Amino acid sequence: MSADTIILAAATLIGLYMAANIGANDLANAMGTSVGSGALTIRRAVIISIVANLLGAVLAGGHVTNTISKGMINPDLLAGAPDKLMLGMFAALLASGIWVHLATVFGMPVSTTHSIVGAVVGFGMLSVGVGAISWGKIITIAISWIVSPLSGAIIAGGIYYLIREKVFRADAPEVVAQRWAPYLIGAVLLTIILSFIFKGLKNLHLDLGFGQALLIAIPCAAGGGLVGSVWLRALLGRRELKEDTQNDTSPLQAFFAYLQVLTACYVAFAHGANDVANAIGPLAAIFSVVKTKSVAMQVEVSIWMLAIGGIAVGGGLFAFGGRVMETVGGKITELTPVRGFCAQFGAATTILVCSRLGLPVSTTHVLVGAVVGVGFMRGMGFLDMRLLRNIGSSWVITLPFTMVLTMVLYKLLTLFFL
Repeated sequence: MSADTIILAAATLIGLYMAANIGANDLANAMGTSVGSGALTIRRAVIISIVANLLGAVLAGGHVTNTISKGMINPDLLAGAPDKLMLGMFAALLASGIWVHLATVFGMPVSTTHSIVGAVVGFGMLSVGVGAISWGKIITIAISWIVSPLSGAIIAGGIYYLIREKVFRADAPEVVAQRWAPYLIGAVLLTIILSFIFKGLKNLHLDLGFGQALLIAIPCAAGGGLVGSVWLRALLGRRELKEDTQNDTSPLQAFFAYLQVLTACYVAFAHGANDVANAIGPLAAIFSVVKTKSVAMQVEVSIWMLAIGGIAVGGGLFAFGGRVMETVGGKITELTPVRGFCAQFGAATTILVCSRLGLPVSTTHVLVGAVVGVGFMRGMGFLDMRLLRNIGSSWVITLPFTMVLTMVLYKLLTLFFL
């Protein structure tokens, strides 16, 4: 067996390990609200997320990725040292995988993107020097620790407050719900369609302006809203409305559970489209170095890599995702279908708005913030503040932990192989 074969086999195993940890943590926290609210069983959540994540990776995943993750290092500085890049990506994948694995064991939702960025910075500091690091981007990430959860909390909390006050506390909730249904369903569809156009369907090379995107999204959302309102009337007609309209078995809760499942499918698809590359991008870079013996500024990501990455992410969710789903779905605050919908839809809306404004956000941090926002609207007593402090600490620790661990691993690898 040749040295190149051994290197590629080892890189593949490490990449799959990172992908599985992304599923166990990142995808798990995306599905946690649906499980915690009772909208989906764990089994159904796993099946839906695996299928949607795989479709997102294959149909909308990036087929071209930057050699150095997120532009943290100037690739020109490593152009003459492909072996350093290869060993650095080895160390970065392994270190970020270990960190996400540890966080998953303790049920802490962390950003896998921040993990791989911290890891790349770690090996960059040793390989090309501290001055070559884009420290401005590190500051941007630190800002996102505040912007992401705060934005998610404000939008999700606001949506929950409006629905609670305007629908569930009305004299005739079922009548009000029917009046609001077209707008709620239309807003969900509008957010999903716009997100796909601007962020998801990269492979179609759509170059649409905001006005053009709205011309596509608004009619589709309006039509879906009208169809959904007819469906809600049928749902209310088939089931007797309980006196307690916030009971989990009421038709209104069932209505919001369906909406939450819709947004959960979108989040899983978008996750596959955008986050599988966190594991597959560095793996593709290693493959490129072994094949060409040089450093490319960008590398092609094969469809089979995206497919395998999507499957590994889904497998990680199935095998290890229970603890993070439990944390996001039930430990931060108690969720019902309407609260879970507000958190999930609020997170999707936040990500769309902040992306269009160019604000740095993390999907994980936005979603946790959205859950906190919903719980805050019920009162501080409904939030587990000790757990939230632990989650916040894990976010802050992510960058320095992966940086230091990668530096140690990279140093060991260079001692043996360079």
